[in-house]
Amino acid sequence: MTIIYILIAISLTVAIIFLSSFLWAVKSGQYEDDYTPSVRILFEEENEEKPRKS
Repeated sequence: MTIIYILIAISLTVAIIFLSSFLWAVKSGQYEDDYTPSVRILFEEENEEKPRKS
């Protein structure tokens, strides 16, 4: 029975760690730009290296 209490405490600790890291990521602006990654593939990069002629 004691192992159940230990496992519950460990799982709550891990859940709190994941929740706090998610909230930190949201507050630091990790999820601010959700439009650009979806359309980045549609545009060519301006500074691509052109093949060299030998």
